[in-house]
Amino acid sequence: MRHTISFLLQNKPGVLAHVATIFERYGINIRSISCGETEQEDISRMIICVEVGFDEIQAVTRELEGQDFVLGLEDLSGQELIDRELVMIKVHITKATVSQILQIFEVFQANVIDMGNETISAELAAPASKVAGLIRILASHGIVSLSRTGLIALTRGDL
Repeated sequence: MRHTISFLLQNKPGVLAHVATIFERYGINIRSISCGETEQEDISRMIICVEVGFDEIQAVTRELEGQDFVLGLEDLSGQELIDRELVMIKVHITKATVSQILQIFEVFQANVIDMGNETISAELAAPASKVAGLIRILASHGIVSLSRTGLIALTRGDL
């Protein structure tokens, strides 16, 4: 089962590595990880996505909750989320394909951020499935380079 875990952490050196080490100790592969400062610069929010069973996620989150640098932890799985991922993608272009690639960017609501003689680059912030769709469609045109953030998420509504 896919789990999206949201952590509030002290923003200090070594915390990210320590969290990753705990997941490694349980043999859990991290599919996506993102971390950044919150509205308080001494507190970071980390979002980790993993595919594991209930028992495994319970064990690792129990251990993480016991760490002094963890200020809060929530498994967002099963909750209504607002989630986004950012991708920047550089694609090979020719005179014959540039208009088609621009149409693809328009359909996906991706923003062109750079253009050269042989490549065009765009960015898209969207749910992970839409990011994956853009990558899949552009693959046949020749992706030159791609950089993708981890998933970021918040729960919907007032909670």
